[in-house]
Formats: sequence, C-alpha cells, structure tokens
Amino acid sequence: MTNTVNAVYREGMHFSVDVNGHTIEIDASEKSGGQNLGPSPKIFMLLSLAGCTGFDIVSMLKKMRVEFSDFSVRVDGNLTDGEPSVYDQALIRYSIKLDKDNQGKMERAVSMSKNKYCGVSRMFESFAKVDFEIVYL
Repeated sequence: MTNTVNAVYREGMHFSVDVNGHTIEIDASEKSGGQNLGPSPKIFMLLSLAGCTGFDIVSMLKKMRVEFSDFSVRVDGNLTDGEPSVYDQALIRYSIKLDKDNQGKMERAVSMSKNKYCGVSRMFESFAKVDFEIVYL
C-alpha cells in the first residue's frame, strides 16, 4: 500500500497539504521565515504517534469491554540542538479514567500498542528513546 500527500506552495513558508481529501495548512514560525499559519511539519510526527497509539488503546479497551472516560494521549518530544534538529526522546503519557479493576487491562493495551500494533511507535523507536506513562484519573 502506498500513502501519498500533496503539498502545494502558497507563499512564504506556507503550504496547503492534501491528505486523502483533507486539507492541512503547514507553515513555519515567524522567527523561521513563516507566518505561523499552521503547525510546522516536524510536530506532525508527534501527532502521528499520539493518534496511532490512541487508536490502538481505544480499539483494545472497547474489545475488552472496558468502560472509560476522559482519555487523552500527550506526547512530549525532545528536539536535539543543532542542524538538523531531530527528536531523540519521546514520552507518551496516557491519562484515563476507568475502574481500578481495569487498570491491568489498560496496561496490557499500552503494552500491545507499543510492542505489536503501533507502527508509528515502532518507527520512532528506531531513532529515539520512547517512554510510556499511564496517569489514572
């Protein structure tokens, strides 16, 4: 399977990107010559990581018939100094409200996402240290 995105230059550092019929605006910050009309491209790597593992967790908890609420996935990525600046560490923090009896299932879902299902996480681990944390609300 091949995925394709098409980035069309607008002005300055601004591009409109078509992603499967969805348009996303990307731009650089003003200090980098852009107008800050959208996120910069690199941050989408963290977005992809949060979305990929988040989808996995929701899917698995639903299959396990675990009721939950207030679920969020936060990813903090550390950028190296110098050029090019790359992510060398990431922390994925899951926050979730569920019964204490289901915490083991949540931990299993995180483990399965990390070790089996989330391709973005696997790609990240090839160039960065990735840590996982669960916060029970």
